[in-house]
Amino acid sequence: MSKNKLNKIVLYQAKNGAIEFRGDFESENTVWGTQKQIAELFDIDRTVVTRHIRNIFKDGELNKEVVCAKFAHTTSHGAIKGKTQTKEVEFYNLDIILAVGYRTNSKKAIEFRKWATKVLKQHLVKGYTINKKVITKNYNNFMLAVKSVQELAEKKHLISTKDVLELVKAFADTWFSLEAYDKDKFPKKGFTKKKVKVVAENLYSAVKKFKEELISKKQATELFAQEKRKKSLEGILGNVFQSVFGKEVYPTLEEKAVHLLYFVVKNHPFNDGNKRTGAFCFIWFLQKAGLDFRKKITPEALTAITLLVAESKPKEKDKIIGLLLLLLK
Repeated sequence: MSKNKLNKIVLYQAKNGAIEFRGDFESENTVWGTQKQIAELFDIDRTVVTRHIRNIFKDGELNKEVVCAKFAHTTSHGAIKGKTQTKEVEFYNLDIILAVGYRTNSKKAIEFRKWATKVLKQHLVKGYTINKKVITKNYNNFMLAVKSVQELAEKKHLISTKDVLELVKAFADTWFSLEAYDKDKFPKKGFTKKKVKVVAENLYSAVKKFKEELISKKQATELFAQEKRKKSLEGILGNVFQSVFGKEVYPTLEEKAVHLLYFVVKNHPFNDGNKRTGAFCFIWFLQKAGLDFRKKITPEALTAITLLVAESKPKEKDKIIGLLLLLLK
């Protein structure tokens, strides 16, 4: 961001406690502020901001290299009229600003947290929050997508707050780019038509190592990933790669991946650990296929989508598959 844009941006707190911006903010995905600006925003001493930022980095809450940047800042040169000096000033992005707001006890910071808690509560109760000023196209598709996340959020005794919000975050980019799809419809096909060789023995070997690791951490017993019937997992893998009249039933890599997850979780081939094994097989296949999934499918999002599959009804299969395909887009 240029110095001119930095100078035009004003951070302030609305009456409801929300952090808002004035100025040239259209071309950026975040906003940058100095320690002085953050101190003014929450009405606290600058030394308090310094201490909070230092602890945020110390606790590993945020990565300094990502949220901190230096920009050239020009000021007048003291008593010499008309002369200026330029020095580098450290700026912090919106992540830091929000983190400081949560660690501060001033009146303004408390108002900010009340507003933030209200927004977070809407995520938990409804499964989403909506900025109608931003979402002006494909509104019906957007609502259809978040409906499934809403259903998952309602089962909050099965899933943590962090997992629900991570899934909402994972879908965020997709919700804003639904122009390619017909109204109120999820995709029925994947996007990557590429051959990938998957051998059942390799999958069994990977699952075995996964099981051994969990047992060593006392997170599983010998019943974990123990097949109810011999070669059940191999049968599921065969279904994923099956052909009818010379054509693959699931011709794309994404379709194969999501159906592997769905079948392992819903068919219950194991005495224990069907959900965890299904999630493991899903990631294992995505890695084998060379698909880039790491930005969206974080561990928390993976937990959420696995539970979404597990809790879904059989009649909802097409909708669940469509949601998963949308996530892999």
